[in-house]
Amino acid sequence: MKKQFNKVVCLKGELEATEYLKDKKYKIIEINYKNKLGEIDIIAKQKNVLVFVEVKSRNTFAFGRPSEAVDQNKQRKIKNVATLYMLQNHIENKPIRFDVIEVVDKYINHIENAF
Repeated sequence: MKKQFNKVVCLKGELEATEYLKDKKYKIIEINYKNKLGEIDIIAKQKNVLVFVEVKSRNTFAFGRPSEAVDQNKQRKIKNVATLYMLQNHIENKPIRFDVIEVVDKYINHIENAF
C-alpha cells in the first residue's frame, strides 16, 4: 500500500513539475524517457539549452529535502542516460544542463545546474 501511495506522490510531482516548466516557457520534449540505462523524468528545452530534469516529490520535509536523494550515484546514472539519449538522437555540440525540481505538497523548488 505504501509503495502505491509513493508512486501516486511521484506521478503528481512529475505532473506539477511539467506544468511549472511549461509556465516558465520550457518546451517539453519527453516525459519519463527510458532507455536501457535508466530513466529521466523530464527532458525539456529552454531556449537553446537541452535540460534533463530529475523530479523528487515528498509529502513533507520531515526526512530532509527531496533533492538530497539525488546523490552521486543517481547523478551518474542520469548523466549516462542523457548521454545515450543524445547519441540515439544525434544531438551534438548542444549546451545541456541537469536540473532537479523538488515538489513538496504545493511547494516547488527548481534547482538549475544542480549537478
